[in-house]
Amino acid sequence: MIYFKIRSTLEECSPEEAIGDEQFVAVLNSAEWAEKADSFDMGIEMEMQLSTITATRAEVNYDSLTGSFYLPNREDPTAPGAGFAFALDEKGIVFVDDGDSALSIIRRVQRTKKWKLPSMERFLYDFLEQIIHDDAFVLNRYEMELNELEKDLKEESDDVILRLNEILGSIRDLRMHYEQLMDLGQELEENENSFFNNDNLRYFHLFTARIAILRDMAASIRDYIIQLRDYYESQMGLRQNRIMTLLTVVTSIFLPLTLITGWYGMNFRYMPELEMRWAYPALLVIFVIITVVCLIFFKKKKWL
Repeated sequence: MIYFKIRSTLEECSPEEAIGDEQFVAVLNSAEWAEKADSFDMGIEMEMQLSTITATRAEVNYDSLTGSFYLPNREDPTAPGAGFAFALDEKGIVFVDDGDSALSIIRRVQRTKKWKLPSMERFLYDFLEQIIHDDAFVLNRYEMELNELEKDLKEESDDVILRLNEILGSIRDLRMHYEQLMDLGQELEENENSFFNNDNLRYFHLFTARIAILRDMAASIRDYIIQLRDYYESQMGLRQNRIMTLLTVVTSIFLPLTLITGWYGMNFRYMPELEMRWAYPALLVIFVIITVVCLIFFKKKKWL
């Protein structure tokens, strides 16, 4: 377990120092929480099933605010994300995490932030901001990749459509993540239990505004992917139509030729044409004329 005091920066301290007049941040694993929960005097009975966390959410209790964070894997969207729980009141916030996700975010806040007016609200804002710190870059990277994939859509490729579907799945997960973070930010801004200073609620408003921008970016990329998939499907349809048109033209040309050859292939004994000296060359000329007439007709109809 690790404890911090919220001062001009996050200052690591002992458990005894943390439980005092100043607001604190604590990081525990689930076993430590089961053992130490009563010492925080938050008046809650919260069973921490960290392995089942699949969403970011917040729940208002009588004298505390509890919830969870679920962070999608930005580098490998197919891999499981990280989940941890939290509980807070006016005295401080406790993160319960069997991994190192919560602590790594707190350490980044500790390294990069220094506050003139330290407060729980400002810490929470910086903590939440670290969660989405690189997301604009991630979304821009997806958009640049889509621009490159668009160039490859002119060629029939299953790899391109497969990659589009993979990106669409990642964007869908991120957009859901932003929706959940927005709900969390709005819950904090609501300040139902009056844990926060009203003058500092602007931090949560600022966070929800940033999340709204990322959500809109994700929605725009999702629409772009859908447009690319529709374009790819339309191109496939056009290719298939061209192939069917070509097959129809070839069939139409050979149909009368097949009729003629089938007719004279019957080999009846009294077919006068079979005895004519110029019958075979004449038939070849007829074949050529039929083919040329069909090609001219199809060309005028713009079927070729």
